[in-house]
Amino acid sequence: MDSPRQVKNLNREPKRSQNRSTNPPQKDAYARLLNQHCSSKFSLYLEQYAKDTTFQREGNGPSTLLKAQSERQNIPQRQRDQLANDLSVSSDFSPSSEKSKGEESSLSLYMEKLGTRSAQQDFERKQGVSDRQRWGQRRDTATSHDGDVESGEELGSLNPNESKKHLKQQKKTKDSNKDVTSKETDSFVGRPQSPNTAGTSVQEQEKLKKAKKKKLSRHPEEEKSGDATFQPGVDTQMSRPKSPFGKDKKLQQPRVPIANSPVDKNKNKGPRGAKKHIFESYMTFEEVSHGLKRGELIQGQLRINPKKYHEAFIPSPDDARDIFLDGIVTRNRALNGDIVVVRLLPREQWKVVRSDTEGEGASESDTQKENIVQTAQKKTDRMPRPRGVVEDQSSDQDELLRKLQNITCTDKGEHLEDPSPPRPNGEILQKTAKVVYIVEKKHSRAVTGFLKFLPDKPFAMFSPVDHRVPRINILLADCPQDFISRPVDFAVTLFICRITNWAADSNFAEGQLAKTLGQAGEIEPETEGILIEYEVDFSEFSDEVLNCLPKNLPWTIPAEQMRLRKDLRKECIFTIDPATARDLDDALSCKLLPDGNFEVGVHIADVSYFVGENNALDTIAGQRATSVYMVQKVIPMLPRMLCEELCSLNPLTDRLTFSVIWILTPQGEILTQWFGRSVICSCVKLSYDDAQSMIDAPEKIFTAEELPPSDPEHPIDEIHQAVLNLHSIAKNMRTSRFTAGSLRLDQLKLAFALDKETMMPQGCYIYEYKDSNKLVEEFMLLANTAAAIHIHKSFPQLSLLRRHPPPKAKMADELQELCDQLGINIDLSSAGSLHNSLNTAFDDVENADYRKEVLTHMCSKPMQMALYFCSGVLGDEPLFSHYALNVGLYTHFTSPIRRYADLIVHRLLAASLDCGPSLGLSKEDVQKQASHCNDKKTVSKRVQELSSELFFGVYVKDCGPLESKAMVMGVLDQSFDVLVLQYAVQKRVYCKSVPGLKSFHHHKVGKKSELTLVWSSEDPEKAPVEQEIALFTLVEVQLKADGAPMKYSAVLKRPEEIESH
Repeated sequence: MDSPRQVKNLNREPKRSQNRSTNPPQKDAYARLLNQHCSSKFSLYLEQYAKDTTFQREGNGPSTLLKAQSERQNIPQRQRDQLANDLSVSSDFSPSSEKSKGEESSLSLYMEKLGTRSAQQDFERKQGVSDRQRWGQRRDTATSHDGDVESGEELGSLNPNESKKHLKQQKKTKDSNKDVTSKETDSFVGRPQSPNTAGTSVQEQEKLKKAKKKKLSRHPEEEKSGDATFQPGVDTQMSRPKSPFGKDKKLQQPRVPIANSPVDKNKNKGPRGAKKHIFESYMTFEEVSHGLKRGELIQGQLRINPKKYHEAFIPSPDDARDIFLDGIVTRNRALNGDIVVVRLLPREQWKVVRSDTEGEGASESDTQKENIVQTAQKKTDRMPRPRGVVEDQSSDQDELLRKLQNITCTDKGEHLEDPSPPRPNGEILQKTAKVVYIVEKKHSRAVTGFLKFLPDKPFAMFSPVDHRVPRINILLADCPQDFISRPVDFAVTLFICRITNWAADSNFAEGQLAKTLGQAGEIEPETEGILIEYEVDFSEFSDEVLNCLPKNLPWTIPAEQMRLRKDLRKECIFTIDPATARDLDDALSCKLLPDGNFEVGVHIADVSYFVGENNALDTIAGQRATSVYMVQKVIPMLPRMLCEELCSLNPLTDRLTFSVIWILTPQGEILTQWFGRSVICSCVKLSYDDAQSMIDAPEKIFTAEELPPSDPEHPIDEIHQAVLNLHSIAKNMRTSRFTAGSLRLDQLKLAFALDKETMMPQGCYIYEYKDSNKLVEEFMLLANTAAAIHIHKSFPQLSLLRRHPPPKAKMADELQELCDQLGINIDLSSAGSLHNSLNTAFDDVENADYRKEVLTHMCSKPMQMALYFCSGVLGDEPLFSHYALNVGLYTHFTSPIRRYADLIVHRLLAASLDCGPSLGLSKEDVQKQASHCNDKKTVSKRVQELSSELFFGVYVKDCGPLESKAMVMGVLDQSFDVLVLQYAVQKRVYCKSVPGLKSFHHHKVGKKSELTLVWSSEDPEKAPVEQEIALFTLVEVQLKADGAPMKYSAVLKRPEEIESH
């Protein structure tokens, strides 16, 4: 039995040594010679032979040349005879063979490379390493997510000239090894076959891949890093950080070479050439630039389906159905959120989907079988070219991305018609693509997960919690000190791992452990993991940053500022915020005028006074871009001295503000407007509940004990009347705004009651959006709109604004068609019509409130995210508009303590009013910061959602199982989604996992999808019970904790159990 073969590279999959076989006999004499004679002398002989081909053609036979060359190289006579015999029967090496100079050069170059390894081979032979170990067939199998070997992902190369017998024998070898390999460590590649290989055999696929590879030219810079974006002049090799466990790597484990590095790029080459690549090489920057200009390539942000990690999408530039990327290979090492460039696959490889779905998770069975069109059409239709500027989304403005900013993808030719016409039975084609370039790695490459010990391997396997991230090889030297001796002790320990490289010839990434978080399932370790994974900076502020703050405490307003600002300290000004809020950045005032109109003011904390442009404090604020609100804590954008003291509009304290003051009619019409810097002194800090109690009891006389402490200069009755006046004006403004065409999609939000000491959830409830919330929102919207108009008028090329694109037309049309079939009177033609029809869609219908919640969720899916942008970069003013608010210009001005975008707007306002310095930024700088704010806002929202999910998972585990009504919000062929109404969570119910369910049947009429569930009868004498599941069906579910930490599932209750309650 052969001795185990030492693993040379982290890219080798576990148990690979058990999955090798010897090469079968080959008829090709050249290949047979290479396998049988591997000495440097023979290599030199063949090299000389290639050079002397002309000598052969002049009449000297192979035996003469063989004899002369063999004697010169001292080759034994017996080996000489065998070589002569081989040459005599080989058509490739016969004297009459016509060889071009290019072929001779290629053979010479190859044999030269082969000869350079002879010293190592001789050493291994002396050490007892057999030829079979050294030259046996190399195979790199790609296992599925569950550990099963997928034949479509075999990586061993096939010679196109091999005989059918050889191919059959190799297939048998693969099949014989399948059972062994299925027991190996799980691999990330879990897709059976990519669309472009459906319907072809493994051997045919390999032939096609090899033929295609010969046509590709590899850019030399691409060898620097397996998945790095090419950056001229930048070394993309990642430096190795110090191990968090403080061990000396050189003493414990030598560093395994990174695949594709310039130094080690030949390490993985066997006698037949380089190791087979799983992923294609990236295109060069120049090729991408030209491809984008010509409309042959498409740029977009990659979105990976969290429920089906082999499915990914990017937005289509023509606003049609999202472009589909099927499988891991087509993503080409890009991770969720990355900005990528893709090339469309030929039309015959597009996916067939049902027209009522977006293609993402539409049907489990649809994704299990390859719905790829196999047609005779060979023509690849060109995509409509994206219009506008290919913008740089990167926070690191390197040379490459700056160039991409300037690529204008204008249409210079005629567009073909949309090549996705409806097919029979309501099916349509969805475009498919593959990644050819990563513009920017938005994903942090940091993941939480668990460490798995692999016996007899120099590395451990890291399994991320997020299945959209590949498994990662970790050197044992980077693992905890006791991991090798006691791996079981770390089975439920949560780690943070950072991906350092992902080579093109490996299913696995390489990485290093960054930190041990603690026990999985505990709130603090899980929270820290979320923050690190999403690159939220929660570190303490540095001394350099803190030195930017005022030194003399307690701080008082300088006399000079009092002279330069409007003094509003005598006015009745107050704040309305959540009861637990400590960063109070907005205040309101309202005074009745003799003519019946009102003087209404919105006063915002003047953060720009304390945060000077381009100092250390400004830099860190710009990097964080936003405060991140989690269930149990806040990660602030600014130091707490600013957030909670110097800038916070705390009651009975003089504070610097930026104010906008209007004269409004009782209906909310603006008569006059004033912007300027001011000084205020809030008279009271009201919570939303305090303000709501005043609204609910307009005639009540409140006592001092019923409200928070207030300024004696402003009686409680005065404050009460101001709140009532603001409420009255806000209601009129709100009515007018929605009449004019605004839209608001209110969705249920879960809130928690926490133990003050342990911060563990004691209860949860649905957050109620009250009239007091609406009051504050209305005046903040008015102030933001006024600020947008003001700064755009003063700085039309430099304004930081916020736009909201309209919903995706294709998804909106499909939702409209579905609602029409269901008899729901909904109108998605505009924001205003959607708002009005949504509020009247279920009048006089049973469970109207529940139905409206589900329909609101459905209407939110086509909606796009609102985005910050610079007016001078976007240029086209019609694109500035905000769809939901139905206004032409909008920005953020009212929360500078927690949003950096607001801080830039404050600086623009100050410059426009000549009460502050000019903004020291170009329009490109403003756009770069705007893009960064967009990214951080998206991250903040996601982290907030994950925090809520984390706490609810703990609550279900501690207090469950929980029972609740739920309404069906989506039906697939083997499952359905529900909105759990009591807890505002969405869960998927899998029919195969429902206990007591005998069978289920999926049927569809038009766009209406339904399931019929057949329940086994508990009484043998009774017939099975059937239950219909369709959109808006009301069911009852039980939420139960799963075995995995923080996980829970929704279990459907039997119909008779519901009826008995």
